[in-house]
Amino acid sequence: MEPRPQPRLAVLQAIPKGDRGELAVELLTEAGADVIVPWAAQRSVAIWRGDRAGRSRARWISAAQEAAKQSRRSWFPEVTEQADLSAAARWISAAALAIVLDPDAAEPLAAAAVPAEGEIVLVVGPEGGISPTENDAFAAAGAVTARLGPTVMRASSAGAVAAGVLLSRTARWA
Repeated sequence: MEPRPQPRLAVLQAIPKGDRGELAVELLTEAGADVIVPWAAQRSVAIWRGDRAGRSRARWISAAQEAAKQSRRSWFPEVTEQADLSAAARWISAAALAIVLDPDAAEPLAAAAVPAEGEIVLVVGPEGGISPTENDAFAAAGAVTARLGPTVMRASSAGAVAAGVLLSRTARWA
């Protein structure tokens, strides 16, 4: 069996509305995400509550498994339980590198120093953006901000593009 690739990539994906969540999971899986964390951001339109949480997570798991098969991955990505702000901050504090995508960030994502090992945590906010409270909590946990480029992308596609930018600079895409 093939060893798990390094560095690991975990994506805190703000829960988008409609079926855009499944699209985000498919794209993240194809790009190489190892862990996908559904994140209940303050400005997310959709929040998983009650029975909906289990059904929604099951759809994300199914989307990840189908995309992993299609892209011939050796490993299925893990789709975790929904995370709140404190759980998201814990993911960030444990990371070798944590990046919050921010279209107004001073530094481009392409300039980030990518570790060869450990876990990279990428935070993808909701369509309405990450709240100041969330930004403060993420910065306190050790995250840096970075922009993808001159345009703003949808929450459903930004993570996959960012994953490609980061992983293309690792041995994983060599």
